[in-house]
Parts: sequence; C-alpha cells; structure tokens
Amino acid sequence: MENLRYYQSALLLERSKKVLAGGVSSEFRKYNHPHAIFYTHGRGSRIYDADGNEYLDFTLSQGPLILGHSHPFVLKEVAEYSEKGQLFAGQHIKEIELAEKLQHLIPSAERIRFCLDGSTAVQTALRVARAKTGREKFLRFEGHYHGWLDNVCWGISTPSPEALGDRENPESFPWSQGLPSVSKDESVILPWNDLDLVRKTVASRYKEIAAIITEPVMCNNGCILPSEGYLQGLRDICDQYGIALIFDEVITGFRLSIGGAQKYFGITPDLSIFAKAMGSGYPISALTGKKEWMQKIEEGKVIHAGTMNSSNPTIAAALATITVLETEKPYERLFTYGNKLMDGIRNAAIKARQNLLVQGPGPMFQIGFTDVKTVNDYRETFNYDRVKLSKFISGMHDRCIRIIGRGLWYISLAHTEDEIDHAIKTAAEVLRSL
Repeated sequence: MENLRYYQSALLLERSKKVLAGGVSSEFRKYNHPHAIFYTHGRGSRIYDADGNEYLDFTLSQGPLILGHSHPFVLKEVAEYSEKGQLFAGQHIKEIELAEKLQHLIPSAERIRFCLDGSTAVQTALRVARAKTGREKFLRFEGHYHGWLDNVCWGISTPSPEALGDRENPESFPWSQGLPSVSKDESVILPWNDLDLVRKTVASRYKEIAAIITEPVMCNNGCILPSEGYLQGLRDICDQYGIALIFDEVITGFRLSIGGAQKYFGITPDLSIFAKAMGSGYPISALTGKKEWMQKIEEGKVIHAGTMNSSNPTIAAALATITVLETEKPYERLFTYGNKLMDGIRNAAIKARQNLLVQGPGPMFQIGFTDVKTVNDYRETFNYDRVKLSKFISGMHDRCIRIIGRGLWYISLAHTEDEIDHAIKTAAEVLRSL
C-alpha cells in the first residue's frame, strides 16, 4: 500500500474555505477521500494532486474525459482556434462544421442548438416540448439526474426508501433547500424500468404530459440498463399520445457509441441532450432534435439564448474530440477493457468472499456491496451497503486509484490493458482487506 500524504490538499482546503463556499465550486467535490483534493495536472489516464500523489484515474472528471486528460490534439485545436478569437457574439465556421458532424452521427439530430452544460440543454428541451404540445408537465423517473435546476431537483434523494411510498403514486423529495414548492408540480415521477406503469399513468394523464425524459441507461444511480423492450415501449407510448421522448445522453452520448445510446439501442428520441464526453472537459452541450420539434426554436417561438454559447474554444474542443473518436474507432476497445475490468473485479470479489455486485455496459459501470443479483431501479439501489463501499473507495484511493465515490467507473481511450490488470489486482487487495 502506498503511503499517501494529503497535507497540502488539507492546507489548500482550509485556505479555500475562506473564499469559496464550502471550499469548492461543485457540491460533489466535497466528498473525495479523505476530503476535497486539490489537483495540479493530468495526462492521459493519470491525475496528480498538490501533494505529488499520482492516481490511475477512472473518475475522468465525472465522465467528460473520454480521450483521457490533456489529449494533445484537443489542446492543439483549442489553442489554434482561440488565437483567432474567443467569443464573437455571432456565428463562426467551426460551429457549422460541428453541427454538420453531429447531424451525420446522431439519429435524432436533424436540428441542433449549442449550450454550455446539460442542465441548460435539458431545460431547453422541456421548453420545446411544452411549446409544441401545449401541455405543461413532464414525466421523469426516480433516481435519474437531469441537472441541478429547480424542476428536476425532485426524485433524486429521499430520507428513506420507505418514504418513497407506493410505486404507482410515488412521493418525491427536494434534493436541496430553497426549491419553490410549485417546481415539484411540473413533473410526474415513476420508478424506472416498469413499462406497464408508464402505460397506465400516461393513459390517464396524457393531456397533461408534454414529454417523457429519461437517461437511456440509468448511469447516475446503479448504472442500470433498460429492460428488454423498455425504450421501444417509451417510444411507442410517446407516438401514441403525441408526447416528446427526450433522451438525456449527457453520460451515454459518445460513450456507448459515436451516435450515443440512441444509435446503440436503435431507438430514436424526438429530442436529446449531449454533453460531457462531447467536449473533453470544455463547457459545451448540445440539444439535438427532429425538425418538427426544433421548428419552434427555428421560428423564434421558443427562446433559446446564451452569451457564452458556442465560443471558439468549446466548439474546437468538441470538434477535435469527435474527430479523434471517428478516426480511432475506439468503441470495441472501450467495451473490451470495461468488461475485462468488470469481470476481474467480480472474480476478485468471489475469491475474497465479498458480496459485490458489478453491473453496467462496460465503458461505464457501477459497483456496490449487496446480496441481490441485479439492481433494476432506484429503489433497489438502497440494498447497497454504502459504508462498505466507502471503505473500498477509500482503500483504492490510498492505493492510487481514483473512482467516483458512489461506485461508478469510466473507461477512456488513454487506459491500457496493463492498467486494467493493475486495477483488478489492486481491487483484489482491497477486497481482501475489508
């Protein structure tokens, strides 16, 4: 085991707390081990902190760094295009080139608008759906994350599993203080992966529902794949009742395939949100959609705006990232390495007699300690032993392997087979120590 030191990060955290609320600029960063860590640089599959510790990184900045840290082609393209200007408050050539590329790659991308992050793109999609249908509510699913803004800040936390109540009439709770109570009324919430329940609910309430929004894979809680026929069932329900089907592909986009989960599963939504892996860590997202839905934006009847949208550096970063993905065709490797890592951790847990569940498609996956054989929705994630997981994550971190605290792993193009083997060996060591 490495004798890691976190002294400099601790000092920087105390300094940071005097100027940044809580010492961080995003709530999740508080919960690293043993506290918020300050990093100095990243290269490829590695990230380095202020104490000089070097980590093999499976966090990848919560998913965006599909090419790894500081990919040279991305940095070069960003630098060269930034020399021409940073922000024009007008259109530029690479913006068209990126949009043309997305239109070619993504099934739903007949028309595109660029934003800065997933949260704003989600709100734009919901606004479009309301405008076209004349209805005000959207149907969403327990445990799915669609950003941190008020109307999607419900149904992603609960004081207890029992508090969620009946599956047919779930109770939802605010994730944060300060939410207006009316924001809760904008959505209808249901457990995921229960198509009969969606059918029943929509049949009785379709006159209220403008959209169904879903992560195509429930990545933020459990990395849960859709049950067979589930996404197609949602597509059919939306077609039947004139409802927008929205895929939140902030995580799945460019990770499951270069055309996203919609290409991978063969189900085309009406509207989609892409971010994270699209821009290699630069602040860019895209709302893509069928022309009949995006027409409201084209006509100026739905307002979408933003001073910082489609800046030179962000567009160049996204265009460079997608160019690398097109050129290297890495998806077979991402799945192979991901599944090798999953199998290796799973086998190590069996040998160590640990009740570790490993599930997900491969390029991203989740681990959790539980006796159940599979987790199918948010309610079932409460079977996980979170204390035991925390000990595992801490043990891996102290051995220089960085994983997201809730047990989610990401694979990048920068990871090598030797590093996958090393991660398996280290996981086995930590599992034996628990």
